Amino acid sequence: MAIIIELDVMLAKRKMKSTELAELVGITPQNLSVLRSGRAKAIRFSTLDAICRHLQCSPGDILIHKEDE
Repeated sequence: MAIIIELDVMLAKRKMKSTELAELVGITPQNLSVLRSGRAKAIRFSTLDAICRHLQCSPGDILIHKEDE
């Protein structure tokens, strides 16, 4: 099982920089970078909620489930 994080795609669609999103959400740019790169082991629902609120999207637009082959 793999969870693919497509935060960069949504940032590009919204023409927003990751540093701007990090400031709006209230997390460090480094923590957002860990999430964007797919290295995060977990995400708080409050953080996911804030990201979705500021990007005007749903969690399914950012988190994609892909079966291992």
